[in-house]
Amino acid sequence: MMVGLGLGLSFGCGLWLVVGSLLRSRRPALADRVVPYLQDLPQVARLTAQVRPSAAPVVVGWAIFGPFVGRLAGAVERVLGGGASVRRRLERLGSDSNTHAFRVQQVAWGLIGFALVAALGLLLALRASVAPLATLVACAVAFLAGVLLRDQALTSAVRRREERMLAEFPTVADLMALSVAAGEGPVAALERVAVVSSGEMARDMHVVLGQVRTGTPVHRALDAYAARSGVPVIARFAEGLAVAIERGTPLVDVLHAQAADVREAGRRALIESGARKEVTMMVPIVFLILPVTVVFAFYPGVIGLNLATP
Repeated sequence: MMVGLGLGLSFGCGLWLVVGSLLRSRRPALADRVVPYLQDLPQVARLTAQVRPSAAPVVVGWAIFGPFVGRLAGAVERVLGGGASVRRRLERLGSDSNTHAFRVQQVAWGLIGFALVAALGLLLALRASVAPLATLVACAVAFLAGVLLRDQALTSAVRRREERMLAEFPTVADLMALSVAAGEGPVAALERVAVVSSGEMARDMHVVLGQVRTGTPVHRALDAYAARSGVPVIARFAEGLAVAIERGTPLVDVLHAQAADVREAGRRALIESGARKEVTMMVPIVFLILPVTVVFAFYPGVIGLNLATP
């Protein structure tokens, strides 16, 4: 029965995709109708030259299943919501992706889970009797688990990136302070630090410098960086730079103090983590090593008493 159900679902999905493709191909899209009349414009010609039809399997697959996945992504957005939270986490991650692209990734993860559970259900159906309703429920749960797992993966990636930025900050702040103390301006010092250093903070500094080179005022670019940063220390660092550039306030002592504060906070966090690990290390000692020691200590005596007792 499960084999018939799987074949029926496959046939129905294929028929639905064919009919949907035929309905979409009956009338070309607005962009396809307008672009031929705008080819004389250099901007349009450059954009259309960058997007060329491809015979790659991924592109062809996206052309077939893309509209369906896009509708699923819209449904996930309507059901889960939280578009502002996703956008904020993507900004903190430094990603160029948008909310819709992330929802598409969530749908892809969910479909992978759905396909794995469906394949497992079909294999089990070949060996034993499996209720179709239970298989469908398991597939739906797997789809939801894939969607939520992608969201959790984004949160974990943001947390790891911010931990790396916090570890890089003292070195960057000290190097920035040395550059300013040597006579360079804040922007020149920022550019020097971005060039000679590497890591997440250097990448963000390149973004800020790119905004400055395209005409954005320096203090506004730094304020925007402080607003999208999820690390309070780095937000204060960017705000301090913006104030120093806008008002000409001294900056060297502030940078040294911020670096010292972050180092002290990291030292305290390391001590607290060591204390927690020490308590965790007691678990195998109390529940594994100590009982084995007691058994080794008392078992020979118990055996001796049993042998001595008539």
